[in-house]
Amino acid sequence: MKSFQSAGARAAGILAVAALVLGGGSAAAEAVKRHGLTLVGKLGYPADFAHRGYVDPHAPKGGTIKLHAIGSFDSFNPYIVKGDSASLAFVVDTLMTSPRDEISAEYGLVAETVEVPDDLSYVIYNLRPEARFHDGKPVTADDVIFSFNALSEKGQPFYRYYYRNIVKAERLGRHRVKFHFTGPPNRELPQITGQLPVLPRHYWEGRAFDQTTLEPPLGSGPYRIARFEPGRFVEFERVKDYWGEGLPINLGMNNFDRIRIDYYRDQTVALEAFKANEYDYRSENSSKDWATGYKFPAAEAGLVHAEQLRHSRPTGMQSFAFNLRRAKFRDIRVREAIGLAFDFNWSNRNLFHGQYSRTTSFFSNSELASAGPPGDAEKALLEPFRGQVPDSVFTRAFEPPETDGSGNVRRNLRRAVRLLKAASWTIEDGRLIHAATGERMEIEFLLVSPLFERVVAPFIRNLKRLGIESRIRVVDSSQYINRLNAFDFDMVVASWGQSDSPGNEQRDFWSSDAAGRQGSRNLVGIRNPVVDALIEKLIVAPDRARLVAATRALDRVLLWNHYVIPQWHIRFDRIAYWDKFGKPAKSPKFGNDLMSWWVDADKAGSLEERKRRLGRAR
Repeated sequence: MKSFQSAGARAAGILAVAALVLGGGSAAAEAVKRHGLTLVGKLGYPADFAHRGYVDPHAPKGGTIKLHAIGSFDSFNPYIVKGDSASLAFVVDTLMTSPRDEISAEYGLVAETVEVPDDLSYVIYNLRPEARFHDGKPVTADDVIFSFNALSEKGQPFYRYYYRNIVKAERLGRHRVKFHFTGPPNRELPQITGQLPVLPRHYWEGRAFDQTTLEPPLGSGPYRIARFEPGRFVEFERVKDYWGEGLPINLGMNNFDRIRIDYYRDQTVALEAFKANEYDYRSENSSKDWATGYKFPAAEAGLVHAEQLRHSRPTGMQSFAFNLRRAKFRDIRVREAIGLAFDFNWSNRNLFHGQYSRTTSFFSNSELASAGPPGDAEKALLEPFRGQVPDSVFTRAFEPPETDGSGNVRRNLRRAVRLLKAASWTIEDGRLIHAATGERMEIEFLLVSPLFERVVAPFIRNLKRLGIESRIRVVDSSQYINRLNAFDFDMVVASWGQSDSPGNEQRDFWSSDAAGRQGSRNLVGIRNPVVDALIEKLIVAPDRARLVAATRALDRVLLWNHYVIPQWHIRFDRIAYWDKFGKPAKSPKFGNDLMSWWVDADKAGSLEERKRRLGRAR
């Protein structure tokens, strides 16, 4: 990995980097044992903290929570490209974990302490001797090393990019493991390593890690798989002798005795199932359903609660994403012209009940989002690329095209026609034709949910006025995943979530190397050396100020290249749940943590009686 810092600048930044990564305080001459790491400011919880700040440490254990998922599953191996796997988030513990009130920090889970030197050349994790897999065997450094090697060599391609600057994992003792880093100092690498799921080496010996399986896997987490039916449901049971139950980071968490996840073919069916109390808790993503779908008898009688919870986490980018592997989309003027046909204001008024804000950044709802003209630090990063990026990058913030919401987009379409003409596309007999090749402009929108058809249909009508023939293709989740992995689409609705401290994952999102790697998150197929360079600037940024500047510069280049058509975001979580739960008095700032809730036995019993009374009254 090439360094974009001078030797002097890098040396000057080392002490600041160490202080930031280690959670504050003066830089130490040697790596010292710490209970956590943070990328922003100081750690919020001291070494002797009792529990997370948003939990009830005395929450009762027991009861069942029923959840839902869309699609299907045919595997319990989420670490490979093959198959459609159920989540193992409840089953497999990681070296460290992040609480929902401090998402840029990590605290020890399987690891008791962590050591990071000033030069960021390695990280050492000291494992908890009491950590156990569900079969009673201890978690050791050998398991950690096996996990890293298996994911890097046989896991999804994402892992090879995410761990690219981890040279090797070294056993220093039975419960002590060291990860060696390469490249310029990267303050995020220790925490990237901390996210490693710890898998049991002895379980996987004799099993093919790179193959799908429906054998319930051995884990070390608070739950194990109890029952399942492929494609229909998975039921997890709480591990009564879970080794980590008494850890401060876990107190007040994982309170349900059983977690059942039922799979539904689409959200329409799933919402009706929720109304019938086939499951208990729902996070609502549809503005229409939120506005109109929760006025049913049980909700009106108080048996179901619907709440909006404001959050402070970055909302990332949801968009219509072009596939630049299709030659028709490679001209920036074509992409900009197509974007002019999307009328967000009309959609927000008529389809979304005015609930959304237009997204204007890949890092929206955070200080990382570009705004106004670039500042001096951004200009210094961008100036070497003048002439290689759109001139507007240097002068103003990106703003999607506006309309008055009436559905009248004539002005935007006239501008689109001029752009298309400049790119050698002309309208002949109502069809957009390329002047040199005679190719017709046709677009297929690949969707996995029929709910999005109502959003795409008015967009298609506007594209028709430009002579662009478009169609919608809705496929099941398995086919959708396969087509995304193979980049077999024209346009899709794509989302890139962002953290408050972006880093190595940006390579998988936007880098030239990832563009040709099946299964990567670079769905757009971006191959831009400027983007590559800015990603590396971001990754090796030695302090928060320079990370923010590099992220904003990258944001501007991505936006002004019109790689996507930004859609919308909301700064609230919309949740609905049946009245059977207890929950802490305080909610975490970065979004609801459902695993801090519990089943209230009195409410659960009362709910059944209230449901019977409601049924008789009807």
